[in-house]
Amino acid sequence: MIDESIFKAYDIRGLYPDALNEDVARDIGRAYVYHLGLGGSRVVVGRDMRLSGDALKEAFVRGVTEAGADVLDLGLVSTDALYFAVGHLEEHGGAMITASHNPKDYNGLKLCREQAIALSGEEGINQIRDLIVEDRLPGPAEYAGSVEEGDVAKEYAEHCRGFISTDGLRPLKIVVDAGNGMAGKMLPPIFEGLPFEYVPMYFELDGSFPNHPPNPIEPENMEELQRRVVEEGADFGAAFDGDADRCFIVDEGGNTIGGDILATLVAKSVLEKEPGAAIVYSAVCSKALPELVRREGGRPIRTKAGHSIIKPQMRSNDAAFGGEHSGHFYFRDNYFADSGIIAMLTAAELVARQDGPLSKLISPIDTYVRSGEINSEVEDQEATLRAVEESYGEREGAEVDHLDGLTVDLGAWWFNLRPSNTEPLLRLNVEAKDAETLERERDALLEMIRG
Repeated sequence: MIDESIFKAYDIRGLYPDALNEDVARDIGRAYVYHLGLGGSRVVVGRDMRLSGDALKEAFVRGVTEAGADVLDLGLVSTDALYFAVGHLEEHGGAMITASHNPKDYNGLKLCREQAIALSGEEGINQIRDLIVEDRLPGPAEYAGSVEEGDVAKEYAEHCRGFISTDGLRPLKIVVDAGNGMAGKMLPPIFEGLPFEYVPMYFELDGSFPNHPPNPIEPENMEELQRRVVEEGADFGAAFDGDADRCFIVDEGGNTIGGDILATLVAKSVLEKEPGAAIVYSAVCSKALPELVRREGGRPIRTKAGHSIIKPQMRSNDAAFGGEHSGHFYFRDNYFADSGIIAMLTAAELVARQDGPLSKLISPIDTYVRSGEINSEVEDQEATLRAVEESYGEREGAEVDHLDGLTVDLGAWWFNLRPSNTEPLLRLNVEAKDAETLERERDALLEMIRG
């Protein structure tokens, strides 16, 4: 009996081997081909460095070929490079074996179709689940697919470098924490030919994650990078998650820059190169982002978080860039797919074009203070959300929307409260114009949520 909980809103993910094992991966491979009608086509497959990755990849490939599709096996690769390969090679689909930032005992699959269009719960993942659960998988195809090995590291490096102009850039020193993840393999060829020196931290691929979990959104996983940046006298630092599609940076003083503020910086660069461009951003992002986009003559488009929501929004609006507070950055010229590496290079280009440090770039665009994301375990998510809305939505001047959970804007401060898709949690983000307001309102909200 398959554990249906592995089929998530944006990907497939679970504990190995209890929830996700070789038999399940093989069935997913077959169902993926049948659902998308990929028999006779070629699918690009890659994996990250997780200890169970090779076994799950081989099982998934077996399912794909049994269903009659060919496979281009990229081996060890980052998720953003897998998406690039699907778009660049004009293949019909792709699969990445990864559990992203999750602990070492997890693994999963990120699936896409042509042009690196991601499958989501409603668009593909649930249908694949149903084929397996309802035992509706057809038998093996008449002709099994073939497997060919490939390598896109060189082409992907050139592609990433193409997002910045290196003319006139001053040299920089950047400390990079790969977290024993795929950035350790993908970044060295990208830095070749750039005027940037990088100081590597944990570039050895190791799915046991001996140094820290591959999750840079957790502050404790950034502490060593913060220290190293200051010790090395570096211009800034960058940390990546396990499959290297997310990136967080710290400034020259070791201060962590939020994902939404890095997105604001990238938006500034994009609008300098493409005036008037549309920029998509998730509802939890700082007000600093849409304010900058408007100042620079761009068109900000606010949307719900999640790559399967942001990517279609970008396509329909021909948006040049999209950003999330969670460290995902999407580029139209990267097949609308996310890449933490391209975001890091864009930040480096901006710093290298000015005399001052990264903090000097950020201070005029980031005029707010934020709580960061605070999780609270609650018994009844809906009842708590209703109670908070009744209390705060009736205040004078309150603007309420439900684009992504509950957002209440009270002018001098605002908050977003939204339920987790997978846990009995409510996630709170508060932003204000000053620290005193932030602390007072954050504490009052948390007392109500947890009371």
